[in-house]
Amino acid sequence: AGGQEVLERTAVVVEEEGWVEARLYVGLPADGRRILGREAWMLLCQTLPEIADAGLRWANQPEGVGEYFVDCVENQEFIRSHLDELGLVAFLAEGSLLPRASGVSDLPMQKDGAVPLSIPDAFRVSLELPNPVREGAPKKRITGMGIPKGVTLIVGGGYHGKSTVLQALERGVYPHVPGDGREYVATTRDAVKIRAEDRRRVENVDISGFITNLPFGRDTLSFCSDDASGSTSQAANIIEAIEMGATLLLLDEDTSATNFMVRDARMQALVQRESEPITPFLERVRELYETLGVSTVLVMGGCGDYFDAADRVIMMGEYQPLDRTAESRRVAADLPTLRKTERAGKFPTAHSRIPRANSFDASHGKRDVKIDVRNLWTILFGRELIDLRALEQLVDHSQTRAIGYGILLATRFMEGGCTLRGAVEKVGTLFDEEGLDVLDPHYQPGGHPGDFARPRRYELAAAINRLRSARLDQA
Repeated sequence: AGGQEVLERTAVVVEEEGWVEARLYVGLPADGRRILGREAWMLLCQTLPEIADAGLRWANQPEGVGEYFVDCVENQEFIRSHLDELGLVAFLAEGSLLPRASGVSDLPMQKDGAVPLSIPDAFRVSLELPNPVREGAPKKRITGMGIPKGVTLIVGGGYHGKSTVLQALERGVYPHVPGDGREYVATTRDAVKIRAEDRRRVENVDISGFITNLPFGRDTLSFCSDDASGSTSQAANIIEAIEMGATLLLLDEDTSATNFMVRDARMQALVQRESEPITPFLERVRELYETLGVSTVLVMGGCGDYFDAADRVIMMGEYQPLDRTAESRRVAADLPTLRKTERAGKFPTAHSRIPRANSFDASHGKRDVKIDVRNLWTILFGRELIDLRALEQLVDHSQTRAIGYGILLATRFMEGGCTLRGAVEKVGTLFDEEGLDVLDPHYQPGGHPGDFARPRRYELAAAINRLRSARLDQA
């Protein structure tokens, strides 16, 4: 069953001739090891046909609901596809309801408890959409807050909605179902949420733009670790995202390594630069945009030093965004930082890496392929568990299952010096040409691999990077 996001799936296939194939698994009613015949007959011959008739026949759907759903998704994709030419990385429609029902539910908060999003004039953008914005209404123009390319800070006091906005932007890479409240929040498809990730494996990643001079001469040009720290893991996550083509980084100070984000003047005075291997993200955030074209949206509530690096500052006050760019610049001028610049040379170009196909083994015992998805965050690949808990833009169990089999599919292309990005992009091309059915290694026409939803290339590559047996060499 799908959630709030609209994903390409194998669960339903719509053919050009107009017929629909719904794929599902059914557990037959049983008593011990015996199938209950009458109950099974009722399930297969009465219940399922009734469900199909009610759910799959156009004539049985409420009038206008199907058209509006399609119109809404088309509008969202239209906005997303035009962000780049508008110079934006994200768009949040006026009146959006961003809060969720609870910490364990992705459903929208009830309207009487949520504050609709208002828009500061400085960020107001209007767009003409291909379809009506509301069901049954002729209006096709929508107004919202456009977040331009560059460095954007989201600041404000605790419990004022900073992280809620960032979470909406994370999920804005996908279209949403009508009524979600975030259906007109659109983020560039190449946005990646970055966080610290203690103890993850890192394989031959050049993190020297952030970390150099580790004790005992440890190499950071080709950094490897089976147990990365918060700062080294966050540095690796950024470089891996850029390697795969990310153009927007989303960060929240709450899930970042403090020493990776900034070193204040007092800490600089106590711990001298020659004893500190980390070049803080503060020193690189502008350079990432100006030299690599990688924008950043950063939630920051505790460090005003970022005012000097920001193109714009949005303050959340009582769940509403306010333009505080001019005020932040006055504060920065009146209270200049005493910290010293700690940048260590130019930021290096991200290296491509070449995976070794023979390091990917999906076999287990007598089975050539053993891939099992235990929950949204865990894949058993052969004998190894892959931990995906840090991938906050992974939204569906069927995506996780597709990632497990997508790793196996990617090994087809890991020959002849093909880079990781090249292999993952070839998987995406195969999806475009043949559909997601190719993920099932045992699929035959007429079969039903119904439990796949398309993952982004960023999550597929991230899973490969977290497979502890995987070996990748710098190109």
